[in-house]
Amino acid sequence: MLTRSVLGATLALVARAAQPGAVEPVAAPMRDLTWGQLNFLHTTDTHGWLGGHLLEAQYSADWGDYISFSHHMRKRADDTGADLLLVDTGDRIEGNGLYDASTPKGLFQYDIYAEQDVDIICIGNHELYQAYSADREHNATVPNFRENYIASNLDYIDSATGERKPLAQRYRKFKTKNQGLEIVAFGFLFDFTGNANNSVVQPVAETIKEEWFQEAIREKPDLFVVIGHVGLRMEEFRTIFTALRKQNWHIPIVFFGGHAHVRDALSYDSQSFAMASGRYFETIGWMSVDGLRKAKKPGKDASTESSVSFTRKYMDNNLYGMYYHTGLNKTTFPTDHGKRVSSMIAKARSALQLDYTYGCAPKDLWMSRAKFPSNESIYSWLQDEVLPDIIVNDTRKDKARLAIVNTGGIRFDIFKGPFTRDSTYTVSPFTSGFSYVPDVPYEVASKVIVLLNGAGKVLETERTHSRFLDIPEQMTSEDPTHPGLVQDSPGEEEPRLELRSTPAAGGPDLIPGYTTKDDIGKDGDDTVHKPVTFYPVPNCIQSEIEFPDEGKPEKVDLVFIDFVQPWIIPALKFSGGDFSDDDVRRYMDGTLTYKLGEWIKANWKEDC
Repeated sequence: MLTRSVLGATLALVARAAQPGAVEPVAAPMRDLTWGQLNFLHTTDTHGWLGGHLLEAQYSADWGDYISFSHHMRKRADDTGADLLLVDTGDRIEGNGLYDASTPKGLFQYDIYAEQDVDIICIGNHELYQAYSADREHNATVPNFRENYIASNLDYIDSATGERKPLAQRYRKFKTKNQGLEIVAFGFLFDFTGNANNSVVQPVAETIKEEWFQEAIREKPDLFVVIGHVGLRMEEFRTIFTALRKQNWHIPIVFFGGHAHVRDALSYDSQSFAMASGRYFETIGWMSVDGLRKAKKPGKDASTESSVSFTRKYMDNNLYGMYYHTGLNKTTFPTDHGKRVSSMIAKARSALQLDYTYGCAPKDLWMSRAKFPSNESIYSWLQDEVLPDIIVNDTRKDKARLAIVNTGGIRFDIFKGPFTRDSTYTVSPFTSGFSYVPDVPYEVASKVIVLLNGAGKVLETERTHSRFLDIPEQMTSEDPTHPGLVQDSPGEEEPRLELRSTPAAGGPDLIPGYTTKDDIGKDGDDTVHKPVTFYPVPNCIQSEIEFPDEGKPEKVDLVFIDFVQPWIIPALKFSGGDFSDDDVRRYMDGTLTYKLGEWIKANWKEDC
């Protein structure tokens, strides 16, 4: 392989983030990328963060910077005779004002994203929650990427004709530019059941039985590439791997996953490799494959006599890293195309007034970097300060009530300083409002939160698995290899911290960040960081509002964010209540996103 040193020198460049107001990245010790015959850049779960993270230095590069970076990396591949492919595995929308603040949603997002040349792309579940976003995917993203878009288990239903057809081609065959490697690629979505009615997600176990798939796996390429909006440790990828391996014992397979919002990598066997590349455009994944044979002998698979090797790196998305990996600087790195896209983003942000300040956050509030409950937990803040103020129905304001919100409804931390219009969408991008069941006996209502958080199995169906309630980063936490989660139990925290630490003898003070431990090892992050401790959070939180000073009320209004209704009614029944969906009513107007913004305007008035 084309390898540079294992640990690079500390950067001494002056990087300037492309977006106005973004904090400048900080120098840190770097690890090099390893190049192979075939190399990949991977993004996933970007959720509208194409402007980068303006308040987080290590993730402050924008989509224009990524376009410049991929241009230089493609040039290096061409110069050395290697190949480079760009991959994206879905959830490109919902989670940032660049997408959510416009009318219609995504007014600028789709055009900005399409400026990048992505070679293999698939859908995520967030593109399918609403009929209009499924329509936009069909009418905009699929045409933008044409044959590069793959939808192996997803159909689209035309609202005008009622016709059901594949959203895009089921798989793709192509040859790489320089090595001439033959690739067969698939693009899957996990067995998602919350999609709008203009789409149909076919379960993976059924898809692999179809004639087209059976024909595709009988191809003899140099490499199978499976991309998917699927967590690496979810059953769907294992099912696909088993089907491919059963038919092709020696052909290498690479997987690119997403959905879980974590950096992760594993091998299903010695001839396969899988990686997931984080969330929110914090991470750009790098995978290299070497030892592929493009010259086949009669009667033999391409890789029968080869020794295939794989590497992976998780790159922090900032200009320091991009300069380092390209060998360029602030003068030589930007391309005209990249600068134009950065300008598109800046103009869109300005048009949407995303920097308009609602208030000044007095401190950092964390999703999982602080224990719940605690003063630093965003969920404690929401439960103890916000919900009691915003959950008000004027005609029932004197009624005792329990208010339930799932932790998955909060998607990002709050940083001390300006809380902007953009912040409201990064923290809570969803459109759910609030409903309620009136006059529920307290004895029944009080058991609901216990069931949601502690006995979820009794409520689970195909549509209501408890993993949909909490944050995506926690969906694989029951697996002992899940990186970074610290359970709050004696004797466990310290060993995990040791595993996740990387000493920097004689180097600069390290900034906090990802210190990933995956199945491959502890050297996956391109930037050496000070470890961050992550703590588990419950599926849901609950506020008690207008309760008597002593004792408990006889009855309460059970108020909940709309998303959790499929769990609420079964929980009420299991708790001894005689309730159905017919008993659910609208509690008040306004989404959680809107109500958060109003609360912050009223309570965080100080100038920053």
